Amino acid sequence: MIEQDIVKIESPEQLTDILLVFDKEKMKIEAVKGIDKNGELTTTAVNKKNQNQFMRVDKQGDIFSNFFSNFLNQLQNPTRFEFFKVPKLLSVKIAKEMQQHINNPTPEGEKIMKEHQVKIESIKENNNENIDTMETAEKKQEASEYRFKPEDIDWDTMSNLGLSKEKLEKMNLLDPLLKGYKTNELVPISLNLGTAITRLDARLSLQTSEDGKVVMAIHGIRKEPQLNFAFFGHEFSKEDKDNLLKTGNMGRVVDLTVLKTGEQTPSIISVDRLTNELVALRVDKIKIPEEIKGVKLNDEQKQALMDGKPLLIEGMVSKKGEPFDAVVQFNADKRYVEFQFDRANKTNQTQQQEQNQEAPRVIRGKELNEKQFEDFKEGKTIFLDGLIDKKGKEYKGYFTFNSDSGKADFSFSNPNSAKVQPAEEHKTQTAVNSEGKTNESTKKINEPLKSAQKEPDTQKQQQEQEADSTPAKNRGRKM
Repeated sequence: MIEQDIVKIESPEQLTDILLVFDKEKMKIEAVKGIDKNGELTTTAVNKKNQNQFMRVDKQGDIFSNFFSNFLNQLQNPTRFEFFKVPKLLSVKIAKEMQQHINNPTPEGEKIMKEHQVKIESIKENNNENIDTMETAEKKQEASEYRFKPEDIDWDTMSNLGLSKEKLEKMNLLDPLLKGYKTNELVPISLNLGTAITRLDARLSLQTSEDGKVVMAIHGIRKEPQLNFAFFGHEFSKEDKDNLLKTGNMGRVVDLTVLKTGEQTPSIISVDRLTNELVALRVDKIKIPEEIKGVKLNDEQKQALMDGKPLLIEGMVSKKGEPFDAVVQFNADKRYVEFQFDRANKTNQTQQQEQNQEAPRVIRGKELNEKQFEDFKEGKTIFLDGLIDKKGKEYKGYFTFNSDSGKADFSFSNPNSAKVQPAEEHKTQTAVNSEGKTNESTKKINEPLKSAQKEPDTQKQQQEQEADSTPAKNRGRKM
């Protein structure tokens, strides 16, 4: 993590690196600008004229690793490219030397390439669950309920992620973090890279670095699980890939290699459903319950679950007292037996009722208080004001949690009461500002509409609306 005294240095040019990329198809070194909405890399020529377009990245290892891992997972075809992290002030010079090496390879050029290359495999290994770290963590947790203390955390650095102790406590996330768990929901964070800020949603966990410091690990959202690369020495078979994509669990035990020791460890593998990150769990850490929903498990059933296999259990009893049958399986990420769903085909309504989606804590950028959150996750309609539309104007409305989709249904009027009048004053504003729709009375006004506004409310807006509204004079030939 970045130390606080480094963060405060007012020399962003010296603290900033940029990403160069070698496109294997073009055989050309360019500077990275970003990634477009289709997952395609956008680049520009490396020269002083284009420097304000270069993607800037933090020099420090922990934050850069998290950033670059998320960056790769958004990229459509990462294997086509090789990436290099170079100081911004030397970027033009180094890019020129690299291009010369590509055109006419030399030992000196090869040394420059290797010195600045960002190794994709190394980044992926650092950002996947580390079995060795996991083992140490679990041993500590067996000795004490809490692995970490609040004072272990560098809160000054956390503030650069948009996080604080008070915010984590308010979201009920600090306690599970201190116990060594990942957050059970995505958390909006801001990565302050000095001259640039990037915002993303991620799960968080606390980990201990090699020098003994407590750092916040950022588990960013990936487009899809990385199944075409070896995972701690395991190459995924077609059946493995199908199972992970379909159910989220691989369905068998495999030997994974602990990176530091080379030890072979029998483990199961699952996909984090919130982030698409691969997660491993040692078999000797699996704990199978004696019974599930009223059905006592026999030794054969317990062994099937220990082996990571799916298991059909018949005659279970739901919370409503109704009997049902379902497939269950142990999940390495959640570390308990879950009801199994086909991720592409959720057809069993009874099973869906048994495992509803978790309600979000933050709605349209507004964090719910305790009472609102409790009502919301129970399916009650809540009212929120002070919401901000895409053009920066306030509006308000009603939200109801949809447990099937895991999202919040929105309405300008209270769907549970016919007596409550719709929030009509905000409908035009939100439609124009956020949804790109047109209102005849204000369609020529260039600035965002205010709350309750349906007509021009200033002389300037009136003039804009009336401009060119009179029919053009007939310019035909006089007879």
